[in-house]
Amino acid sequence: MKKILENTAYAWKNSTQPLIFSGAGMSAESGVPTFRGSGGLWSKFEVEKAAYIDSFLEDPAPFWEMARELMLKKETQPHAGHHSLARLEQKGYLQGIITQNIDGLHQKAGNRKVFELHGSLDRLDCLDCGQEFTWAKIAPGVERGEVGCNCGSERIKPRIVFFGEPLPREIIDAALDLTRQCDFLVVIGSSLEVFPAATIPQLAWQQGAKMVLINSEPTFNDAMFDWVFRDEAGKVLPRLEEFILGETGRKT
Repeated sequence: MKKILENTAYAWKNSTQPLIFSGAGMSAESGVPTFRGSGGLWSKFEVEKAAYIDSFLEDPAPFWEMARELMLKKETQPHAGHHSLARLEQKGYLQGIITQNIDGLHQKAGNRKVFELHGSLDRLDCLDCGQEFTWAKIAPGVERGEVGCNCGSERIKPRIVFFGEPLPREIIDAALDLTRQCDFLVVIGSSLEVFPAATIPQLAWQQGAKMVLINSEPTFNDAMFDWVFRDEAGKVLPRLEEFILGETGRKT
């Protein structure tokens, strides 16, 4: 294990454009529910009613019922892996994070170059009058099961990407540009089954980037990775950080 960590860290340290691609498994370590897999939200809620934009526009209630379980409670905090990525960015060893997650934990840990492919729960809009909300303002209503606007509308939509909606063009273009420059990609906590987001690792692999996977479960694409860690990011990333930073401090 130590030798694999050392080799991975050496390749990361000597890359010029290291990049992170994170999925739900990264946030699961902080207590945020996942969508897929055993015990995931899709095993408890009907995805067609709770996560498709047409269903939401017709009746937002199923989404908000799911959101009560998805809620980012005050105690939900970034874990050790998040903080390692923030320090690596600050030291010049990370060009950015492309994430499928909507919880903002990367930013909460201190990362600044974060590209949220599926949007964020941080801000919401009334689709009828245009009033803006923050998640903190609307969270008490979510807990009570009472989500609505002063105008009387119940169509308060978070700035996330529902099924049936396109990814935000500006974000996907920026993520693709960053990936085209990438020579070292670390995929964390993703099944690599959600498209078009999963095209990001494929693009990096096709252009010859060194590839690392940190994921508790196998994926169908394990073979395209140079190094695979079948463990939690909160355990692996701090070890890699130790090897990368060592006594060198900031990258020159």
